[in-house]
Amino acid sequence: MAVERERMTWADLGTSTRRLAETVAADGYDPDMILSIARGGLLVGAALGYALSVKNVYTMNVEYYTGVDERLEVPRILPPAPDFVDLQDARILIADDVADTGHTLESVQEFCAGKVGEVRVAVLYEKPHTVVPCDYVWRRTDRWIDFPWSAQEPVVVRAHAVRDA
Repeated sequence: MAVERERMTWADLGTSTRRLAETVAADGYDPDMILSIARGGLLVGAALGYALSVKNVYTMNVEYYTGVDERLEVPRILPPAPDFVDLQDARILIADDVADTGHTLESVQEFCAGKVGEVRVAVLYEKPHTVVPCDYVWRRTDRWIDFPWSAQEPVVVRAHAVRDA
């Protein structure tokens, strides 16, 4: 029996990121910077940046998932990591596609701790077992999610070796 999945379309991406931005704005949170977690959070962060008029949109690469429901033991922040110089009072909005286990978000929050003033998290989807309760969520689900950017097989398949930390 096939596992039932949540399917997001490109149109859903536009709707969901707009709703997230409206929720952030209605909450009165005015981020100085959006920190997108690559790769799934790149489109989310860019859309939130436009909708919230935030030009400071940064990317952080975190390696964790290696396949469908397959992951490394712990998330790894890959270089280059953002340099938070003189941002001790900054409000950061972390953007990602899904809070599944939440371990990726947790590692990014830990990275930001003590370097910035305040951190909040916005995701498209939040799973019930995440270790990080998100501040802004479009939908909650316990299903595997097919995102429009990763629903098809890659055009190019690269051999990925797990690197030593």
